[in-house]
Amino acid sequence: MKNNTKLKNKEIILPEKLKAILWSKNIKALNPETDKVYIIHQVLSYGDIEEIKLLLKIYSLKEIKNIFLDFPKKIYTKPVFLYVKNYLLRINKELEEKYYVKSFSKCVK
Repeated sequence: MKNNTKLKNKEIILPEKLKAILWSKNIKALNPETDKVYIIHQVLSYGDIEEIKLLLKIYSLKEIKNIFLDFPKKIYTKPVFLYVKNYLLRINKELEEKYYVKSFSKCVK
């Protein structure tokens, strides 16, 4: 992947505010360039609007869209997937949900 981060000439330190969203890794050990697929998907799937604004300060909208399209992650609920695809990223083409939407097992009583 090319280095297209908005702040490519500056050292990017991820804000502590993102720690809860990036829970499966040590936030201090994350590299915004080499870990951008993980960071972008986690924030799009689990972040609120303020955290998404932070994401847009680190990465361009084009870069976020490219990561979303080129490196799908099966971590989204269907409503979140549709919101990200249709409203946040304004992707007009059909995408295979099976690569993005996680499935839930039905609870048996």
